[in-house]
Amino acid sequence: MASFQIIIGSMLGGTEYVAEACQETLETLGHQATLHYTPEFSEIEQKDQTWLICTSTHGAGDYPDNIQAFVTDLENSQQDLIHTKYAVIGIGDTNYDTFCYAAKNLDKLLNSKSCAKIIDIKTIDITQIDDPETAAQEWLETHKDRLS
Repeated sequence: MASFQIIIGSMLGGTEYVAEACQETLETLGHQATLHYTPEFSEIEQKDQTWLICTSTHGAGDYPDNIQAFVTDLENSQQDLIHTKYAVIGIGDTNYDTFCYAAKNLDKLLNSKSCAKIIDIKTIDITQIDDPETAAQEWLETHKDRLS
């Protein structure tokens, strides 16, 4: 099965719950999953890994504080990430015109670094979904054939 690095961007902790629920689902499906609450680009395995980015958006479309250094290092990296797969989950509120901007921008950034997208981005509107953890788990279950 696959090895997942779950990279979390969260200001208030809600996205951490989504990431932990994803870890549970991935492990139930037979995959290995490691959580990164304060992700550091240089310490996250890349080759033959799948990165699952779970992030909220802060302020005017900004990255949460805990993931900003990771994003900066990723932007500045000259490393070839062609052997890294990825998927992105964005948590947000559609009342803001910057709904899930951090997730959408990370999706574009990872694509520009030659990472292979395995599933289209999942955005979760917390004003419409009472249980974002379950929504993320169902999304993974629906696409379980693409996770290996």
